[in-house]
Amino acid sequence: MRGVNRYARHLRSAFSQKTCNRTDVLRRVQRQRQLIHTNSESLFIVKPDRNRFINLRTLSLDAAKLSNGDYNVAGPLVEYERRIAAGDLVDGDSCQVGTLRELQRLYDELVNSAEACRLDRYAVSEKSGRSRWLWSRFIPQSSYSPVKGLYLYGGVGTGKTMLMDLFFDQLPSNWRKKRIHFHDFMLNVHSRLQRHKGVADPLEVVAGEISDEAILLCLDEFMVTDVADALILNRLFGHLFSNGVILVATSNRAPDKLYEGGLQRDLFLPFISTLKERCVTHEIGSATDYRKLTSAEQGFYFVGKDSSIFLKQKFQQLIGKSIPGPQEVEVVMGRVLQVPLGANGCAYFPFEELCDKPLGAADYFGLFKKFHTLALDGVPIFGLHNRTAAYRFVTLVDVMYENKARLLCTAEGSPQELLEKIVTISDAQQIAPRTSTRSRKNDVSDLCVDNELGFAKDRTISRLTEINSKEYLEQHAELVAEKRNWQNGDDQDASQP
Repeated sequence: MRGVNRYARHLRSAFSQKTCNRTDVLRRVQRQRQLIHTNSESLFIVKPDRNRFINLRTLSLDAAKLSNGDYNVAGPLVEYERRIAAGDLVDGDSCQVGTLRELQRLYDELVNSAEACRLDRYAVSEKSGRSRWLWSRFIPQSSYSPVKGLYLYGGVGTGKTMLMDLFFDQLPSNWRKKRIHFHDFMLNVHSRLQRHKGVADPLEVVAGEISDEAILLCLDEFMVTDVADALILNRLFGHLFSNGVILVATSNRAPDKLYEGGLQRDLFLPFISTLKERCVTHEIGSATDYRKLTSAEQGFYFVGKDSSIFLKQKFQQLIGKSIPGPQEVEVVMGRVLQVPLGANGCAYFPFEELCDKPLGAADYFGLFKKFHTLALDGVPIFGLHNRTAAYRFVTLVDVMYENKARLLCTAEGSPQELLEKIVTISDAQQIAPRTSTRSRKNDVSDLCVDNELGFAKDRTISRLTEINSKEYLEQHAELVAEKRNWQNGDDQDASQP
């Protein structure tokens, strides 16, 4: 009888705990749903339970209180002011404030239309993507979201990723949302397509799965360089938008400039029309490259062909007493990446092994899921003769930056010198052609005219600069420490009976 009573008490305790947890979630969501009114001059927060107004112009003076008070989550514009007041961000960029007003407007629309947009994860159907696809065969459905998305584009270092993260972090935790780098998103799409081979329309099934997981899709660094991606984007996003997906994207390129000069671009043009129809387009204009406002220390970037021994010494210092050896990294779709030397979260590669072989974003994402530090030996000056390697290097830097990984490298020149010979078509047209009065020595030898590489050039230089800054390295160290603490906690839980 005691055993029965004990079991009953256990059930009551578990049930009450579950109820409390659910109540806590609902309370947090209710606190997050604050009514926000914005205009070009000021922003006011109105709490449902208090007749109180706060003017944004006075917010900076008292913004530190926001982190501890009732006004914890009120949208990206308020959070931006709080961070400026705390000294975390640089003040005075009207271009960023203009972009934040667009993000705040979208935030307000989403909060007010959360139910119509089916954002609440607890209120949606549990149907799988394949079930949704089968059901749609009998009852075709199209439910465009009542809220349009947002496509932000601008130059290098204008803070696009920071603004995207600031917006995403303010969204309620119970929403169906996802923030992912565009490279990673497309790799995930191709992996799902492989899984649904044999289905009449696998793209529709994949779109159903994605929209079941996330109605609000935030894609950072939207850029199209691969013909396979270009050919599926229109149909993929046609299905996603029909399923009610709202897209928020950042890019270096305006929609009309995406995949410019690419193979079979005429088949890509309908996607641009769809994108402009379902998203508000906003340009971020700024003359400031925020990545170059860091300390810009030398970090672990060594210039000179005779630095290989020094690089290996630094690599050995980082791995400590661990003994490096060949390792393997699992990549999507069953592929394996061979790592020449790896130990203690650090991987060592000669440049040729990582950028001269037929590797891509999937391999680099797999690498940085296992290793937090890359030692790369022998980065060359890029030009026409090694254009393919330049493409891979640009992708490698993008993936490294996205994963906040640390880079040790030896190179033949500074970041600017590495990509100096990469130019866009318009840049090449401004270079005077050779004439009978000019000698060949005055010509730019090995010039590589490539629009995609040319547009990626400034971004890569900017990111290499930031990756080697004191601020970035401190952030990297914090993330590595957090990951180790989390892994140690899991190991301790696993060891307990």
